[in-house]
Amino acid sequence: MSSRQRGISRRSFLRSSAALGTGLVFPAMVPGRVFSKDVPSQHITMGCIGMGRMGQGDLRSFLGFHDLRVLAVCDVDRNRAEDAKRIVDNAYAGRGEQGQGKGCDVYGDYRELLERADIDSVMICTPDHWHALPAIAAARRGMDIFLEKPLTLTVEEGRLLSDTVQLYGRILQVGSQQRSDSRFRFACELVRNGRIGGLEKVLVGVDVDPATGLRPSMPVPEHLDYEFWLGPAPWYPYTEDRVHPEKGYGRPGWLRVRDYGAGMITGWGAHHMDIAHWGAGLDRWGPVTVEGSAEFPRDGIWDVHGPFEIKYTYENGLQIIFADNKKNPQGIQFIGSDGWVRVARGQITAEPQSLLKEVIGPKEIHLYKSQDHKANFLECVRSRRETVASVEVGHRSCSVCLLGDIAIRLGRKLRWDPAQERFMDDDEANRRLSVPMRAPWTLG
Repeated sequence: MSSRQRGISRRSFLRSSAALGTGLVFPAMVPGRVFSKDVPSQHITMGCIGMGRMGQGDLRSFLGFHDLRVLAVCDVDRNRAEDAKRIVDNAYAGRGEQGQGKGCDVYGDYRELLERADIDSVMICTPDHWHALPAIAAARRGMDIFLEKPLTLTVEEGRLLSDTVQLYGRILQVGSQQRSDSRFRFACELVRNGRIGGLEKVLVGVDVDPATGLRPSMPVPEHLDYEFWLGPAPWYPYTEDRVHPEKGYGRPGWLRVRDYGAGMITGWGAHHMDIAHWGAGLDRWGPVTVEGSAEFPRDGIWDVHGPFEIKYTYENGLQIIFADNKKNPQGIQFIGSDGWVRVARGQITAEPQSLLKEVIGPKEIHLYKSQDHKANFLECVRSRRETVASVEVGHRSCSVCLLGDIAIRLGRKLRWDPAQERFMDDDEANRRLSVPMRAPWTLG
């Protein structure tokens, strides 16, 4: 690994903290639990934060591991939290277990869950604007973290989170499960070992979400702490389609509001751009220029991008073209001088087709092999080795998507310094690397 691709450095950590105005510096004394016994003797204990659609799905998966005990769940929606408690208690009762002798506890405030000394790890599956704060707090408390993708809402949040996790020696797995899929790994190994010749271009395609019109304000349901749900984001009157899925459409409304996420540019892009970087050997680095265009809704509560196209250029001349699926099919296509390979969920194709019968030799490049994403996280909690989708990799995979969002909103070509993680000679673009947080929330 070159010096420019290294992980945490004292200088970069202090620079990130100063830029964010957190007041965070290297502690004179790191909490004792960080250096206490990291590998539980029998069970890894977990608290789960965010019990919506994805959160309950991840929870059910983790409950399948008999060396894990879920001790607590947390959600600002009381109904979802109580549903999650029933899922946990029923799972353990069904196999004659009761966690550690009692039922699962329920919280509405993640900070109370993080105060527990008997919890080793947390799963965080909240809206994107609620990723950084609990994850950073958990790392400082000495907990390991399974964090759904995309890593953070902003580039500077991601840098601070990565530096904090590494400073405190924590294990973090990003929910980029395509890294634990053999098709994606094999496609990347074909590229990394020169089976398609010199890599010339990568095409990445994702779905886009529809826009919607204006929605009237509504009374906040009694079971939802809407003020806490908004948290650091700007205040707006409650309406159901801002928070929950629109009737007849599966994905929640918050995915289409820029205050809470960047749309499918990060929603699917964090998956596919991650694989594009993995195959190109750039998953701890970034582009040097970014440019693109997009259509945006003219009104309505959902204000993320519609159809779009972004071109990234890297210092070795490689171009990655990231676009909606009407321009580029869903998935990732690596195009080389001697052929191509295309991979998406459940499928892999190539030209020539004989590439799919290739065997990667023992002395060639073999990428990190994980056959189960959550099992890999638990294995790494015990072994203390880096996960297949580590925090720095997750940061770079998310940040490249966020750079694209900035470029299409500004409508001009931007020059990026992947070492300093700043735009060159563009103050307006650099201001978009972070967002103000509504009081009393801060990253400090």
